[in-house]
Amino acid sequence: MESTSPVRLEGQLEPGLSRWLWLVKWVLLIPHYIVLAILWVCFFLVTIVAFFAIVFTGRYPRGIFDFNLGVMRWTWRVAFYGYSALATDRYPPFTLDDVPDYPAHLDVEYPEHLSRGLVWVKWWLLAIPQYIVVGVLVGGSYWGGLVGVLTFFAGVALLFTVTYPLGIFDFVLGMNRWAVRVAAYAALMTDVYPPFRLDNGGQEAPAPPAVEEPA
Repeated sequence: MESTSPVRLEGQLEPGLSRWLWLVKWVLLIPHYIVLAILWVCFFLVTIVAFFAIVFTGRYPRGIFDFNLGVMRWTWRVAFYGYSALATDRYPPFTLDDVPDYPAHLDVEYPEHLSRGLVWVKWWLLAIPQYIVVGVLVGGSYWGGLVGVLTFFAGVALLFTVTYPLGIFDFVLGMNRWAVRVAAYAALMTDVYPPFRLDNGGQEAPAPPAVEEPA
């Protein structure tokens, strides 16, 4: 697949997953859920600040951008360990930073300039079709949508065979990737409209090389 999206979500399915640990991960993740609930309230509030900054300056304040990206990274690691993937048994770290040796990564390219006009409509009007698709893919909770259903099947497969079906992993990652692209667009972090395309697999395709203009 060829990806031109400024949003990059990746995950590596780790071998040797426990056949039973997924049954209790919801308990183990309670501390993360508490912290993330607070962080997402902050995410919402500072995104309002970013909205007005974009309206007046055409730029997303870098400090707010880095914070929001950190919240999304933290959320993705928890989701990857938990019931949006179940693809690792390594407990997610409590940090907003990228963790190079953790098997789940998320990055959003910082935009040097954002449209002052587009910011008024992209997060609600333009994104409506995407919200409908994401609602089907991931639903409103870990066990909602296709992601929850397929991840449950993966857990059952682990329970009885100690094997995570690779086809399910690739499909689940594609759906999570779609949802995160929409989330970044709705959070005003990019003007690039999310493609209506399911890019399956744990790894993003490398971005196409930049074409130098003749002098």
